[in-house]
Amino acid sequence: MRTLLITGPGGSGRTTVAAATAVAAAGAGTRTLLLTTDRTDTLTPVLGTDAVPGLTTRRLDPATGFRDDLAALQDRAASALDLLGASRLDPEELTPLPGAEELALLRALRDAALTEAYDLLVVDLPPTPRALDLLALPGELRRYLRRLLPPERQAARALRPVLGRLAGVPLPAEWLYETAARWDVELGAAEAVLADPGTSVRLVAEPGPAGADAVRTAALGLALRGLRTDLLIASRVLPESVEDTWLAAPVAQQRKVLEEWRETHRVHPVPHLGRDPRGTDDLTALALPGAGTTPARVEWPVTDRLADDGVLVWHIPLPGAHRDELDLIRRGDELTVTAGPFRRIVPLPSALRRCTVDGAALREGELRIRFRPDPRLWPRTS
Repeated sequence: MRTLLITGPGGSGRTTVAAATAVAAAGAGTRTLLLTTDRTDTLTPVLGTDAVPGLTTRRLDPATGFRDDLAALQDRAASALDLLGASRLDPEELTPLPGAEELALLRALRDAALTEAYDLLVVDLPPTPRALDLLALPGELRRYLRRLLPPERQAARALRPVLGRLAGVPLPAEWLYETAARWDVELGAAEAVLADPGTSVRLVAEPGPAGADAVRTAALGLALRGLRTDLLIASRVLPESVEDTWLAAPVAQQRKVLEEWRETHRVHPVPHLGRDPRGTDDLTALALPGAGTTPARVEWPVTDRLADDGVLVWHIPLPGAHRDELDLIRRGDELTVTAGPFRRIVPLPSALRRCTVDGAALREGELRIRFRPDPRLWPRTS
């Protein structure tokens, strides 16, 4: 199944673009599921009341999933809660905590990928800063779980009481490891959807100074996450054929930004209808493409320059990055890369784990990190 993740700065029209993309895909005969994360129903006014054959829409309800998860957690921890004399929370008194919406969306991504009912999943993500945090969530949470509760350190069930007495402290309960393992599987499934070759991000922005800054920041954050952008949707583009009126300056400004965007992105302009799009007729008039072609996979290659310079070079594409906003920290077999407001911890490729960092340079939107083989770890050749 192909997955399109739609995001952009607030007020850029990303929900309209998501709806128009889903309508175009369904009109072409693609079985399409449109997911929205808005707490208020902004999708219904955009789509209107007309049914679209082949299109299913769904608005997530994070409250239901949160209640189910907490009820299951209380059941697993029943003995510990009884020992502490704690009283359980009733489902009626539970309200979603921060993060419940993001976890509900990740679960929906996983469930949609497992079904064969749809050919295309279109996701109306939150505005770009929140969307980038959400897309990073599965990998970050899995890393935390494995550091706090490493599966390989889970003792055999028969030895746990003995080990507990020897250590002098109670070992983590079995249910805690089981819960961590279940979460790891669910997060891994969501992470697999994001890493799937059929998944890409479609950016939406209005061509202008604010939109240009937002696209530059979003492109950097997506590149650091290794996510592909299939299109940059330029929303609310004014017609070029305007006479000498007050619209001439905005049109010239949009033209300048569009020219800059076309140098680095595949741009699809969407015309300004002179009103807020409402209903399938307006969405069709926007002439947005459906699924489109799958963009090329983002590669972080390692090049061998041992013969010439005695180093291996790791190439990390970071378009729009600035030298003074970059930071690198190596910790064991992991590298922490900070680019502007974004940070990602990535495992080193196996060959680089036996090397020391020899330096780094930012050239033509690409971070090139040099690694020199560690004589203590690198196999010697005769």
